[in-house]
Amino acid sequence: MAASAGDLACESRSVPAVGEEAPDFELLNQFGEPVRLSEFRGRNVVLVFFPFAFSGICTGELCEIRDNLALFADADAAVLGISVDSKFALRAYAESEGYGFDLLADFWPHGAVAAKFGVFDAGSGMAKRGTFILDASGIVRYVVVNPRGRARDFADYRAALAGLVGI
Repeated sequence: MAASAGDLACESRSVPAVGEEAPDFELLNQFGEPVRLSEFRGRNVVLVFFPFAFSGICTGELCEIRDNLALFADADAAVLGISVDSKFALRAYAESEGYGFDLLADFWPHGAVAAKFGVFDAGSGMAKRGTFILDASGIVRYVVVNPRGRARDFADYRAALAGLVGI
């Protein structure tokens, strides 16, 4: 039996707090490959929810990550960008900007993973600018959710990652 639109509605939950285990999920990356969060156990993970591919603030934020990937590698942290765009749009975006990390399509059910993390804006149909830094056990160690139109501060990533590795 096919699911109805009502069955697929995304209800946002509260944002996971520091010290809580991050909800598991599986999404397709820009190449159509499944990526499951729990498969990263043993590594730190940076989840970067962003509204839309090819938008100005999102591109600036993700390019800053791209240009500083060594910082994430030094902290043994995988970067996973997540938006409600399709895998096709994300592939074009990654190729256009030269991103060397996975972009995950939270396309269908629309925004379901963003909703699990409390960062889906149902009114606009997009993910809010939320970042979750998880330790190697999948525990949330850093959270920020910025309002629409305000970029995240990259220095905060640096400090949060340093706390994970004791730099």
